[in-house]
Amino acid sequence: MNIETEREKDGRWIAEIPDLPGVMSYGRTREEAVAKAKALALRVLADRLEHNETVPELGAIFRVPA
Repeated sequence: MNIETEREKDGRWIAEIPDLPGVMSYGRTREEAVAKAKALALRVLADRLEHNETVPELGAIFRVPA
């Protein structure tokens, strides 16, 4: 799953995983935002599996473009 990052005007970083709607997080650093997004994504995937819901086809767990 790709993780997209962007720096906000106020200096915070936002990380989002488009394959999982609603999975986005803020952090003081890019690394913090990415770590929080990964943790949230894993919780969302676990919840979907637990409730027999569909999960995206995964070639790799996470990919953060440079």
